[in-house]
Amino acid sequence: MDEAFRILIVDDEPNIRSGLAKGLEKEVDHIDTASSVNEALDKFDTESFQIVIADVRLPGDRDGLELLSLIQQREPNTTMIMITAHGTVEMAVDAMRRGAFDFITKPVDLNLIRQQVAKAVEHHRLQTENRFLKDRLAEAGELPNIIGNCQALNDVLRQIRQVADTDATILIHGESGTGKELIARAIHDLSKRSTYPFIPVNLGALPVNLLESELFGHEKGAFTGASRQRPGCFEQSMRGTLFLDEITEIPMKSQVDLLRVLETGQFTRVGGEAILTSDARIVSATNRDIPQLVEDGSFREDLYYRLNIIPIEVPPLRQRREDIVLLVEHFLNYFCTRHHRSLKTVDNEALQVLISANWPGNVRQLRNVIERLVVTVGSDNISADDLPAELSSVARNASASKARSLAEVTEEAEKEAILNSLAANDFHREQTAKVLGVSVRTLHYKMSRYGLH
Repeated sequence: MDEAFRILIVDDEPNIRSGLAKGLEKEVDHIDTASSVNEALDKFDTESFQIVIADVRLPGDRDGLELLSLIQQREPNTTMIMITAHGTVEMAVDAMRRGAFDFITKPVDLNLIRQQVAKAVEHHRLQTENRFLKDRLAEAGELPNIIGNCQALNDVLRQIRQVADTDATILIHGESGTGKELIARAIHDLSKRSTYPFIPVNLGALPVNLLESELFGHEKGAFTGASRQRPGCFEQSMRGTLFLDEITEIPMKSQVDLLRVLETGQFTRVGGEAILTSDARIVSATNRDIPQLVEDGSFREDLYYRLNIIPIEVPPLRQRREDIVLLVEHFLNYFCTRHHRSLKTVDNEALQVLISANWPGNVRQLRNVIERLVVTVGSDNISADDLPAELSSVARNASASKARSLAEVTEEAEKEAILNSLAANDFHREQTAKVLGVSVRTLHYKMSRYGLH
């Protein structure tokens, strides 16, 4: 992980370039200089620089703030320090929003800039080490808080590793409780944006009259109660990841505004006129059938295509039953520690019931059941009699099915459910998929697997 640290100093004044270069020569391995944006970009494109120190005012049509944005687009992990003789609070805020590490006014205090360069070097080292460790975990198939080893989940994890280090917009689809936000966080953690904010927003939980303010922010006095300026989620997630959960719940007017931001990267706060820029990566999620909503006219087709650059399908828990043992063990350890209980175990009969259950609430429901058991069961061993009443019918079915393997029971039940749903919906596949809570693609796969075509 060791690397040579190189600084590029960009200023149109020769004395400042040479003075800074001489003053910082002991802080890093190599220093180069440029006098304009074009010269700086030429050098940046041919050499590797971990730190760039640039004046805001530079000759030509482009200034230092534009250079900052262009370098961040090329290499987001470059640490940028901006200097200027004409600094304002607004300029400093703009620079920091664009990703500047610091903003220093002239005349430059050499000791101060040495201190900031030392901090920037350490910041860059930590970023590099963090990415290295996360990459090692990803290569080993391990992602934080995602528990399981079944093929369906491994396919999702493989897809996460393929797309995380890009800026592609991602749409995660899965039933409620499958862990869509965990997938979004894993994408963020494995990306170059991991040291910047991950901002989740549940669009379904926001009142319509507050939605635009939450997303785009508002100016002081924009509406009753707006006593101060407030940045929205697009500003808060600058250079990071904005996770838009329940994306299908936003009204048509907000869909238009969101599409504009996705296409241009620009927006205005509610009650404001200034055009702001966002480079946040967008990851959205839904448990609904968006193509059906598009057909019904309640979701814009152009917005759907813009969000669905990379689709990720999260499997429901009933399709990854082999992971239930791992999940039960994980939740037991977690909640016993959290609630200061001695470590509990689940006996074999209870475990078979948990494995055989339908779990309409998916991993979230399993998590809640295990927490309830940890808190309410007095002994250190959890039996089938301790399980919630809604699982009792599963216990009877599991008991009657002991002669067959779990895979046989599961496949037979799944095949029967698909057949019954197809018949009930006149073999309309899109409607059947919607009723079953799966994508049409998943339904086609299952039909092919069970010979139902």
